[in-house]
Amino acid sequence: MQRRLTTKFKVFEGKKYTGMKVGGRHKWYYDKGEWKEKKVAPDRWEFSYAVHKRRAGHAPAGSGVPVGTEYHWYILAHQNVRKLDANTYTTALTGLKYKLAHKRAGKDTWSASDQAQRRQLITILREMIDDLSSENPAEQEAESKQGKRSKDRHAARETAPTRRLAAVGGRSRR
Repeated sequence: MQRRLTTKFKVFEGKKYTGMKVGGRHKWYYDKGEWKEKKVAPDRWEFSYAVHKRRAGHAPAGSGVPVGTEYHWYILAHQNVRKLDANTYTTALTGLKYKLAHKRAGKDTWSASDQAQRRQLITILREMIDDLSSENPAEQEAESKQGKRSKDRHAARETAPTRRLAAVGGRSRR
């Protein structure tokens, strides 16, 4: 007999949600997967990736959703790649993932219709465009360098080595 999990709602920025609390972390190991890609334009590729992922460690007792639950995530990411030899590359993916919908174990329907998921994705992409448009990387870089020079001059007057080390740090942009 399958036990029913009691849903405990959390609130973030006035919106109710379930699952791990904001700020929580997971660590996963990915098995040997298959990445397939097809070049469709000079700077554009279509790809698919399929693999099992396994939790590093064990899930806390009583946590998580029932086996068979499904999720639809949308990922916005940077893939940084370096060629090592004729057949080998290193690759690192960093970015954001957004939950568009879920399907509870034993159910045939998603929590949001295809159209609702599409509207949510449009909202996410518009917010990302707004965030990117509001930033001026050239101005931010200049301000960062100016602030660093000011901090460095101030740190040179300080006698504590730890103050000087803290002032030397800076932001890196990819």
